[in-house]
Amino acid sequence: MVHSGIQYRVWINKIKEKKTGMKKKLLGYYDYTVIITYCGMLFAFFGLLRVLSQDYWNAVLYLMLAGVCDMFDGAVASTKDRNESEKRFGIQIDSLSDLISFGVLPAVFVYMISGKNALVGLTAALFVLCALIRLAYFNVVEEDRQRQTSECRKSYLGVPVTAIAVFLPAVYLLYDHRLCKSILCFPILLIFMGIAYLLPVEIKKPGIIGKAGIIILGIIEALGMILFMGWDAI
Repeated sequence: MVHSGIQYRVWINKIKEKKTGMKKKLLGYYDYTVIITYCGMLFAFFGLLRVLSQDYWNAVLYLMLAGVCDMFDGAVASTKDRNESEKRFGIQIDSLSDLISFGVLPAVFVYMISGKNALVGLTAALFVLCALIRLAYFNVVEEDRQRQTSECRKSYLGVPVTAIAVFLPAVYLLYDHRLCKSILCFPILLIFMGIAYLLPVEIKKPGIIGKAGIIILGIIEALGMILFMGWDAI
């Protein structure tokens, strides 16, 4: 009975493909609404490679670039009239990318810069778990919200995981300039951020002015690193 049901669905899908003439060659979606999300994930992966090479300045730079991509991918996606499957795919791919960019990358960064300390490794693992839980919960809530309304989201519950792309570079700048002398500042940051991800505090979604302010802050951080570390650090 189950086998017959599967055959029926396959038959229906083949009919739909013949009608639309849009048989897919690859799984997934590749229009402009998700390309910026893919770019953000790639930046994060390159950042991981830099961390493993202990090139922390460039790792931080890639983290910030991934943050910029995440900041604007939703606005870009909203410019296209997407079907239900495209919207659901967008939600999933965004969170999967965020887990790598703002969960795994910062965790590995802190573990490596702390000398591969076992306790710091446990802290980093728990931080990734907090990011995973927050993103999975967001997916469930966002899908329910989009079924009920077509309005843009105005607020979030919990601090968005993208926030680490602002705070980690700032802490690294302070540490590198010896304003923060202890390496413990990094795992402490992960602890506070992990808790902030899960707290049910309503955070207003930043508008154009807010996003511009975040970008300006990122530019100031980058300039600060160049000023204190020298151009040869790039």
